[in-house]
Amino acid sequence: MNLRPRDRFAPEVYTGSLNDIMFFLLLFFLIISTLVNPSVIKLLLPKATTYQTVAKQQITISVTNEKLYYMNNTEVPFEKLETELGKKIQNIQEPTVVLRVDNALTVQDLVDVLQIGNRLKVKMVLATKSMQK
Repeated sequence: MNLRPRDRFAPEVYTGSLNDIMFFLLLFFLIISTLVNPSVIKLLLPKATTYQTVAKQQITISVTNEKLYYMNNTEVPFEKLETELGKKIQNIQEPTVVLRVDNALTVQDLVDVLQIGNRLKVKMVLATKSMQK
């Protein structure tokens, strides 16, 4: 006499909706990653064949092609750039200023900002865009 049931219970995990969930997660992370931008100021940086990364605490000075000056994403008039930079570097040991200058500006515009850094004895680095093929 056979008392076992004929149909054995086979547990299953329904994975039909798993593809939809993964697609929406991928879409979400792609959209979020495009929104993350370290600098809101749009500049066309000059190109360089070699580059160096800076890991110290840094201050960013950006100059747009309309000669608008930004220090860490806040607009500063050129006349007050030296005093504002002096205030920022007071509490920083070995301050480094990253210059993000639009490539449409003249060399004199770059030299004007470099002279401010020279008077304050601050290390200044020019940001460029890498020329990857």
